[in-house]
Amino acid sequence: MLDIKLIREKPDFVRQRLVTRGAWEEQFIDGILQADDQRRKALAEVETLKATRNRVSKEIGALMGQKKLAEAEAKKAETKDLGDRIAVLDQQAKAADATRDEMMLRLPNLPHASVPLGQTAEDNPLVRSHGGKPEFAFQPKSHVELCERLKLVDFARAVKLSGSGFLLYTNWGAKLERALIQYMLDLHTREHGYTEVAPPLMVGPQCLEGVGQFPKFKDQYYGVAEGNDAAKLGHLYLIPTAETPVANIHREEILSERQLPICYCAYTPCFRGEAGAAGVGTRGMIRVHQFDKVELIKIVKPEDGYAEQEKMLAHAERILQSLGLHYRVVQLCTGDMGFASAKTFDIEVWAAGQGSYLEVSSVSNCEDFQARRMNLRFKTEAGENKFPHVLNGSGTALARLFVALLETYQQADGSVLIPPPLQPYLQTDRLIPQA
Repeated sequence: MLDIKLIREKPDFVRQRLVTRGAWEEQFIDGILQADDQRRKALAEVETLKATRNRVSKEIGALMGQKKLAEAEAKKAETKDLGDRIAVLDQQAKAADATRDEMMLRLPNLPHASVPLGQTAEDNPLVRSHGGKPEFAFQPKSHVELCERLKLVDFARAVKLSGSGFLLYTNWGAKLERALIQYMLDLHTREHGYTEVAPPLMVGPQCLEGVGQFPKFKDQYYGVAEGNDAAKLGHLYLIPTAETPVANIHREEILSERQLPICYCAYTPCFRGEAGAAGVGTRGMIRVHQFDKVELIKIVKPEDGYAEQEKMLAHAERILQSLGLHYRVVQLCTGDMGFASAKTFDIEVWAAGQGSYLEVSSVSNCEDFQARRMNLRFKTEAGENKFPHVLNGSGTALARLFVALLETYQQADGSVLIPPPLQPYLQTDRLIPQA
């Protein structure tokens, strides 16, 4: 969440930065300031009344010592009235605090000054591209045709099992998916210095709130019930990304400065209900409710945040470079960034059979936005408690990488070549159509 001090001291600046997102959240600023003012006034009056009550209590003791019982009783009545007023003000402050925080949780992060202005993906500038689009002496097939001919994915039986938007990997398809995951984990841990973790796939709502996915996007995720106990529905949620549990590992902790940077990577399945909003009923792997992803998370000192973001971006790019895939990097404009991000780069890989680019990674610096929501701090060597920057990035996501790899390396005879880095995992250099 944003720093309330920043909103108090520079409300117009905060409004202006929120306006660039084009989502109308700046309308909350007046309400936040009003609730914050009510809270502060109530707390100030409480402190004044408590001081008065303490003074009167001392006077009661003196009067009792002087045997002035009638005056002492009058003072006791006064302290009771003061106590009643303090209780009312405490409730008013608590209510104002809750109102303020509820609105604060709905405010997105402020875009960094270097983020280009814009409203949609059409306004995202190209940063760079790598390699060239593959050329074919034949009409390239889509991944759906390739998966069916090579028997990599059984789309029809996945629908029978779970409905549209789910995949059933089979034989070499399951092996290729597993090889990609293992390769990415090995590269990030062995060469890029990340520590692998395997987090729970279900988390409490406080974790989704911590990374900024709740409350705004609460209707887009899968709540879990325990058996038939409807009362427990929403106590846990299937994770939409490994970012949700991994970024929360150190929530409500005070780390030492020497511990930073902390770099985690994790493989998890990801579950997203919003994929059903449009087009999931069409066959294929582009938009699904469940997919695999290797996620990168960094917790770093604020002064290192943007240098570490560039490193994370390079780590995600390294996956595509090593697999020989053509891709481009774009910077998201103010109106296209995620709720929690201050600055984001997307990596989009070319899928020849689709004739389009597919996003396989978003690398974001959320600055201290998520750390504030999680109450995650670190103690500097000077003894000051500060909020770190929290970064996240896909390193990378499947199944779109799966799609791009098949469509890039397809051959005229219907086979698909396997890039050299994956061959040790699969013990083959190509996938061949089965009879």
